[in-house]
Amino acid sequence: MSAHATPRIKVSGIHDLVELEQTPFEQLNLPASTYALLDEARQKHSSRPALRFLLEAKPEEDGVVYSYDQLFAHVTQTANALHQLGITKNDTVAMLLPNLPQAYFTIWGAEAAGIFNPINPLLEVEHIAAILNETQCPVLVTLAPMMGTELWAKAQAIKAEVPTLKTIITVDIANFLPAELKTLVTAGREDYLSDCVLDFDVLIAQQNADALDSGRDILGSDIASYFHTGGTTGTPKLAPHTHANEVASTFQINTAGNMEEGDTVLVGLPLFHVNAVFTGLSAWFGGGELLLATPQGYRTPAVIENFWALVEKFNINVFSAVPTILTGLLAHPTEGYDLSSLKYAICGAAPLATELARQFQSQTGVELLEGYGQTEGTCASTLSPRYGDKRIGAVGIRLPYMGVRIVEVDEKTGRALRDCDINEAGCIAISGPNVFTGYKQTEQNAGQWVEDGWFNTGDLGRLDADGYLWLTGRSKDLIIRGGHNIDPQMIEEALFKHDAIADVAAVGKPDARVGELPVAYVQLKADAAVSEDALIAFAQEHIHERAAVPKNIFIIDAMPLTAVGKIFKPDLRNLITEVVVKDVLDELNLTAQSLSVVVDKKFGQSVTVTLASADQSLQQQLADRLGQYAFMSEVVVD
Repeated sequence: MSAHATPRIKVSGIHDLVELEQTPFEQLNLPASTYALLDEARQKHSSRPALRFLLEAKPEEDGVVYSYDQLFAHVTQTANALHQLGITKNDTVAMLLPNLPQAYFTIWGAEAAGIFNPINPLLEVEHIAAILNETQCPVLVTLAPMMGTELWAKAQAIKAEVPTLKTIITVDIANFLPAELKTLVTAGREDYLSDCVLDFDVLIAQQNADALDSGRDILGSDIASYFHTGGTTGTPKLAPHTHANEVASTFQINTAGNMEEGDTVLVGLPLFHVNAVFTGLSAWFGGGELLLATPQGYRTPAVIENFWALVEKFNINVFSAVPTILTGLLAHPTEGYDLSSLKYAICGAAPLATELARQFQSQTGVELLEGYGQTEGTCASTLSPRYGDKRIGAVGIRLPYMGVRIVEVDEKTGRALRDCDINEAGCIAISGPNVFTGYKQTEQNAGQWVEDGWFNTGDLGRLDADGYLWLTGRSKDLIIRGGHNIDPQMIEEALFKHDAIADVAAVGKPDARVGELPVAYVQLKADAAVSEDALIAFAQEHIHERAAVPKNIFIIDAMPLTAVGKIFKPDLRNLITEVVVKDVLDELNLTAQSLSVVVDKKFGQSVTVTLASADQSLQQQLADRLGQYAFMSEVVVD
């Protein structure tokens, strides 16, 4: 079978996947590595545009365009520059960059030379240093010093804490500016380059663009990347991906999304996250074009404000987003724009409210595919079938050649006791060619595998009779704020430093815009007295990750406990959800006859509001407002 001679299918349900899987995975003849994948794409698509970069996302902007030939040449030059700096297959190259073309050259060039390690720029210096020390990183790629950015200062602080970090390669964003503006922006900039600080563009321009100077034969079993997972706070956890993992995930996403040659895929999510990285590579696998929308992506106001104009101008076919982006786009009407090019949007990374999904599809006419995945599975595990029933509220069906099971696990060992029945909730376990074999730090693998080859995602869900996955909760305690994971332990440890606190638990408060916001419940020591406002001020002082500072802190008499004395967080999550629902009732001047918040094994957290009486319009308003949250809700009139 020749390269890319994989069967093309239109996925409408599990039966299509079963038909595809009649061809064994090993016989698909996929590229051996991400570098080989780009080489094959270059040979097939040559002068066609592969990447277009917009600096400002203005409708009149044409951007900087790189063909497949140019993309592969720059990736090869980057790999050769890293090889020249002494990077081998076992060395890591860290990246602390916004969304720039050089970020792509770094990602795939680092994987061709060694091991790629992306860093979230929002992380604190101590956290980043811990990651780089864990990987014994010798090279960091970051931004050159420039007003308005903190990355250069952060890189300097990191270098002081990472003994192995010998070389910093800087990307000068001023190179994308017109000559006069570039001169203005760089005026007064101190000479920062040295033998240990190199300019990215100058460095790679000196390199061979045709082949790897190392002569490296990259194997599928070689480690391609270390992606940080487990939250933006707390102990670093690194998930190694092999080249085989990443190529498999790329094929799976391309196949499930039926990405086609010539498709234009907008990238607005950050390139330190698996979603943006592998959605992009999946487009290149099929001969598509990436539209990289500004260094800050969706965080750039102009991207959202001009979104529909950009869709029309560049004939965008696909984009990937989190729920907060969909909410933002709803504020910008689509009238007057030709959106006929848009095939679908993919939403993932955070819980999607049913009402938000309905509103988005109704107001924009854009078909919405919901996905579910984790870094441990390289990127995605499920996706709504492109040509089948979308089932709003479900996160789709498994990807090709993947296994998804719902199991009951032994709490002590983490091993599977049995498979759950259809529509019975349990732990979600995944298996497949995209699933990693364990965290870099061996001690973090205990209890993570329900059976050999089956990873416990830490999420709870159920599979219906047609193979659709429905999330019902999390056995992990992570708070997911707009697609960013917050470790509650970090919040709890900070608040424990307060002399008045005897016990503390941080949980996620449902939020219509970002999915969840962090809040904390505290139990005070006997005879201690402190106000909630004082505790919030204390939290702001001691929690350096701004997104993790609790929005509310509630003082309660006693924590709900399990039979063995552990804090029972589901009760606290129900309690904060009740607060949210009561606030909505107050805003609408409604009084509930009864309010029930429970965790249903089949549907997850479920809210039922009973009204003594209400006119139909108010009842519908309440139903619509509650539908904006990720929990299940029902409004009844007694």
